[in-house]
Amino acid sequence: MPAPTVARLPRYHRVLLALEERGQATVSSAELAAASGMNAATLRRDLSHLGSWGTRGTGYEVDHLLARVGRALAIDREWSVVVVGVGNLGRALARSGNFSARGFRVAALLDVDPKVVGTSIGTSVGAIQVEHLDALEEVVAREEAAIAVLATPASPAQALADRLGAAGVRAILNFAPAALRAPPGVRLGTVDLAAELQVLAFYGARTDRERVGTPRRADTTGRRRPAARRTPPASTGTGGRRR
Repeated sequence: MPAPTVARLPRYHRVLLALEERGQATVSSAELAAASGMNAATLRRDLSHLGSWGTRGTGYEVDHLLARVGRALAIDREWSVVVVGVGNLGRALARSGNFSARGFRVAALLDVDPKVVGTSIGTSVGAIQVEHLDALEEVVAREEAAIAVLATPASPAQALADRLGAAGVRAILNFAPAALRAPPGVRLGTVDLAAELQVLAFYGARTDRERVGTPRRADTTGRRRPAARRTPPASTGTGGRRR
């Protein structure tokens, strides 16, 4: 399946899940595409990789298509997730109800801060006690964790990613502000919140400039620009006298 299609499947899954919760039985390709922010042709091409073409005049059966997309994303089973780094971001991620709703169970929380280790953090599946990072390998094996969320500062992130890979984790979602090398056999995804905000700031500033108009460029010499000369009228060849 093409990588761009895989990247779009979670959008379709989110929309289909909402439709199922509302009790909607069928959905047209146009409706599903619009709700997913895609065009209908792209959506139909993506879903063709699942062998799901829909029915002319009726569309797609929501529950059937939701199951097909879920199987393609391998979220028709439960995945154990270890969160490494229990600062403000790590806590917010651990408490997110989106994990359990989409097939992911926060199984363990790891940190090195003595004020945090041993405390209990409420998650979508109940309270979990924060364990020390020294137990990383033991925790990954105990929970059979295939996925880890890395929410630490930049400096220890690469070493922790390497440890997670060596411990058996197969995928890492990195929130640390660092460009990491994926350990052998590990799929690495990175979410850089600051970088995303910087991109938005760039486009926001450009929109502001377009709204007010581009200002006149200043003379960098500091000298006042001379006023433009008026062009005299062309000579009539009669010395300016009337006939």
